[in-house]
Amino acid sequence: MRVVIVGASGRMGLAITRAAIEMGDVMFVGAIDREGAAAVGRDLGELAGLPAIGTRVTTDLAVVLGDADVVIDFSAASATLGNLAACANAGVPIVIGTTGLDADAHSAAAVAAQHIPVLIAANTSLGVTLLLELVRQAARSLPADFDIEIVEGHHRHKKDAPSGTALALGRAAAAGRGVEFDRVAVPARTGGERQRGEIGFAVVRGGDIVGDHQVTFAGEGERVTLGHQATDRAIFARGALQAARWLVGRPAGRYEMLDVIGLKTIV
Repeated sequence: MRVVIVGASGRMGLAITRAAIEMGDVMFVGAIDREGAAAVGRDLGELAGLPAIGTRVTTDLAVVLGDADVVIDFSAASATLGNLAACANAGVPIVIGTTGLDADAHSAAAVAAQHIPVLIAANTSLGVTLLLELVRQAARSLPADFDIEIVEGHHRHKKDAPSGTALALGRAAAAGRGVEFDRVAVPARTGGERQRGEIGFAVVRGGDIVGDHQVTFAGEGERVTLGHQATDRAIFARGALQAARWLVGRPAGRYEMLDVIGLKTIV
C-alpha cells in the first residue's frame, strides 16, 4: 500500500510511520507538513526515530499524490478543505483522523465523496468504534429517564474539548434515542439542576493521558457504564492503517470506522 501521510511530524503522524514500517508492506510515497515546520526536509523514518526510508517531508500535497494509493490525514482542521480538494482532484482516497472539524469541512467532505472514497473518524481505535455502537444500542434500549453523562481525559497539549471522540459518543447516544444531538448536548456544566434528556460532558486534561472515555447511563438505583482506555497511541495508528487499507478500491462515498469493522449494516 502506497501512502501519503499528512501531518507527518505530529504525534499521530509519527505513530503511523512507526506502525507502518513495522508492518513491512506499507510504502510512504509522500510526507506532508505545514510551511515552516522544523520537520520539512527531514527523512520521515529518521523523524520517527527509525532508520532513513528515503521519503523526505515536504509541504505540497498535490505534488506527491501521483504515486499514492491513499492519503492519511492527521494534520490540522484548518488544512482539511485543501487536503480534500487535492485528493478529489487526483482521484486518491483519504482517511481523515483530524478532530475539531467544522461544518464547512464536513460539507467539503460531502463534495469530495462524490468523486473519491472519504473516511472521517474522530477516533481510529477499533475498540472505540465498537464502543460507539454499544453506546448507541444502550441509549436505544434503556428508558429515557436514564441520564447520560460522558467523561473524557487526554494529555495536557490537546487543543479541542470535549474531544472529537467524546462528541461522537454523544452523537451515538442521541442517535440511539432518536433526538437531535445539538438540542440535548451540554458540553460544559457551570451549575444548575440537570434537565431531563441532557447529554452532559466533563473534560480532564493532564500529563500524558493518551485517551480515556466513559459513558454512564444513570438511572434510579442503578448505573450502566461503558468505556474505553487507550494506553498506547499505536492503537490509533494501526486502526488508521487498517482503515486506509480497507478504503483502497472502494467506490466514491462517505465512510466511517463502523464500515471498516463490518458493523455499519446493523446501525
